[in-house]
Amino acid sequence: MISVKSTADLAKMRASGKIAGGALKLVGEKIKPGMTTLQVNKIVHDYIVSHGAKPSFLHYGGFPASACISVNEEVIHGIPTAKRVLKEGDIVSVDVGALKDGFHSDTCMTFPVGEISDEARKLLEVTQNSLFAAIDIVKAGVRIGDISHTVQEYCESRGYGVVRQYCGHGVGRQLHEDPEVPNYGVAGHGTRLVSGMTIAIEPMINVKGAGVKVLDNGWTVVTTSGSLSAHFEHTVAVTSEGAVILTLP
Repeated sequence: MISVKSTADLAKMRASGKIAGGALKLVGEKIKPGMTTLQVNKIVHDYIVSHGAKPSFLHYGGFPASACISVNEEVIHGIPTAKRVLKEGDIVSVDVGALKDGFHSDTCMTFPVGEISDEARKLLEVTQNSLFAAIDIVKAGVRIGDISHTVQEYCESRGYGVVRQYCGHGVGRQLHEDPEVPNYGVAGHGTRLVSGMTIAIEPMINVKGAGVKVLDNGWTVVTTSGSLSAHFEHTVAVTSEGAVILTLP
């Protein structure tokens, strides 16, 4: 069932989103070669807790960390570890959520580690641009399929693979709510947006092909091609005038 938020609810979600966005901003300032993914996780955890919130992902479905940290060909749900040392040229997706006053937020960015290749830089640019292209069309009356088609068309027309097995979603009192927000679809189809809905839009885009698989740890999703993958996400509120991004720092 789709949840429509009140003005008071949205104010709480904005506060939660500001914390999640702030955690990512801090990661962007600190991430560097030689850092472990467990150290990145600690940055996220400490920031969220110090701002009076709880990490949404910690123990969610049994996930053992406060952030999903996915490197290079890892698409989503990478588990932070002291053994994974970031090196020059890596790209790192850091997916975080914050729970405050009963409401969740969900956001992700893919960061360059030092100097990265032209291939990696272009992937990050296209994936992030597809997110903002989708956000730009959000307003009451638009359908989910319009969002999905926008991401798909933007990325596939540039030769990239759009992950189909995982998608965006509603966000609110639960981390994952209705409706699902795929990154592929047919314009003019699907649930019609109404003011007060809050959704996470999150393109997951691969350099080569849409194929993915889950590793033996039961969590981490990687590209079947072994190619790089990027992931950008914002939680947004729907209004009659457009989208309000709730996960800005």
